[in-house]
Amino acid sequence: MIFLIITFCGHSKIADKETVRERLTNEICNLLSSGYTTFYLGGYGDFDLMAASVLHEMKDSYPSIDRVLVLPYLDRKYDEKLYDSTVYPPLENVPKRFTISKRNEWMVEQADVVIAYVTHDWGGAVKTLEYAVRKKSQIINIGGVRSDET
Repeated sequence: MIFLIITFCGHSKIADKETVRERLTNEICNLLSSGYTTFYLGGYGDFDLMAASVLHEMKDSYPSIDRVLVLPYLDRKYDEKLYDSTVYPPLENVPKRFTISKRNEWMVEQADVVIAYVTHDWGGAVKTLEYAVRKKSQIINIGGVRSDET
């Protein structure tokens, strides 16, 4: 069985949550209808939590959804009710200040599609998007900034 993986990258703050949530839900529905069922989630910030929440709400209608929280640290507690499982990438030897960015890069490397919410050209979300562009990932940016503008 082939698992098609989607991951997310986005800003920690969202200005128009209703519009972004609608766009995000539509994109997830489109990908589900194309056979994607595995979702790698970061669990930090508004966009990550919105993605987890949307998938949580869709779980009854799409029971095959697999929501995986990708842990950057092993020594922290997470609200695991929004996720089906957790995974810890090989980050043991990464200095703590680089852990999130290395975890994000790992998620991009595993994914077939990256759904992004990037509206400006600074911060961790844009760095992850730039990494996805360099890796030639399939990118869906619902934030308005084209991936060739980063």
